[in-house]
Amino acid sequence: MTKNLSFFLRVQKYIFFPYIGQNPQKFSQLCATKTLKTMRYDFDKMINRADTNCIKYDLRQQVFGNPDVLPMWVADMDFETPDFVREAVMRRAEHPIYGYHFKDEPYYRSIADWLARRHHWGVKTEWMSFVPGVVCGFNMAVLAFTKPGDEIIIQPPVYPPFHHAVTSHGRKLVYNTLINRGDGYEFNFDQLAEQCKTAKMLILCNPHNPVGRCWTMNELLLLGEICMKNNVLVVSDEIHCDLVLPGYRHRPFAMLDEQFAQNSITFHAASKTFNLAGLSTSTAIIPNEDLRKTYNDYVEALEANLGNIFGKVATQTAMTKGDEWLDQLLEYVQGNIDYVSDFLTANLPTVKFHKPQATYMMWLDFNGFGLSEEELWHKMTQEAQLGLNRGKEFGVEAGSGFFRINLACPRATVEEAMRRLERVFG
Repeated sequence: MTKNLSFFLRVQKYIFFPYIGQNPQKFSQLCATKTLKTMRYDFDKMINRADTNCIKYDLRQQVFGNPDVLPMWVADMDFETPDFVREAVMRRAEHPIYGYHFKDEPYYRSIADWLARRHHWGVKTEWMSFVPGVVCGFNMAVLAFTKPGDEIIIQPPVYPPFHHAVTSHGRKLVYNTLINRGDGYEFNFDQLAEQCKTAKMLILCNPHNPVGRCWTMNELLLLGEICMKNNVLVVSDEIHCDLVLPGYRHRPFAMLDEQFAQNSITFHAASKTFNLAGLSTSTAIIPNEDLRKTYNDYVEALEANLGNIFGKVATQTAMTKGDEWLDQLLEYVQGNIDYVSDFLTANLPTVKFHKPQATYMMWLDFNGFGLSEEELWHKMTQEAQLGLNRGKEFGVEAGSGFFRINLACPRATVEEAMRRLERVFG
């Protein structure tokens, strides 16, 4: 891997291009010290989501065989969508016509400004394309850039739709399984180098769901170099990029090297960050003009490029006004993570975990109890009455005996979950 000064300078130049070149004053303003906090948001507020056609709450019987589980599985938040976003949506809703609409320059500029401000990534608005959701987006990338039988690499334990995006379209799934070092997960670069010799695409989870890794620059550079050498297209799911916890930094894959930018598609959305999943609004960022045309032609042929009015309004508002709310959210989520970490260490040391560097999920290892997968599932859902994501859904071998818990909820919910775990597994 290149580590010399010239390469570093090249990377830095690319990080800030084209923002500095386009508008240095604007860039300076975006990176300036944030204004003082003007209010505190209430993340302790309990909100009843039952009977709202909510997947997390209203499908408990179907998923867990128990309607009384405390649901901490689906990766949306039990916090209110920010008030300024709701107010903007309601203002638009007051107009009596909800007809066809389009995404204008201010919409895409709000996303570009956000990425520059939060992640120092200079993105041109013409690189962006609307997609209804990140999962929909990388499924369309699979269809647009690969053929049936082509090999596609994913890195389990990883978000279940990654698996389905490959197998449901007749492509060949290749597992580049992450290495669990005990103190955290790492890429298996030796295996990846061999797999890339025959693969066509790698779907990258950056940051990683469910293990919570915020990949370092060196890790991403080496992964990118392996993929470039073998002409493997990188599809980077960065939907959790804004949920990087204090002390860590997200590095957009395409930002690190201009060649990576030309060999990648990045997906971003405000949905995880601001609890907007129901509005089905995401963005594909594709610097390579040829790749972008191919992708856009495919999306447009499916008439998947319109979305809804309220998603546009919500996203633009969140990207413009959401910094302070997000900073407070991350503080609160970190508090929940710290609480769970301290509780498990003191009361349930058999449950192993790594503190996440990003996302609001924790990946919990219950293999130390010596129970079968079905025994663990029964104890969790029927005895502890907790609705967590089953680890094997993220990869049968890599996830067996694990559970993913969603901590984007009031502290009282987290405390109750820990009491239930201790009662059954303590």
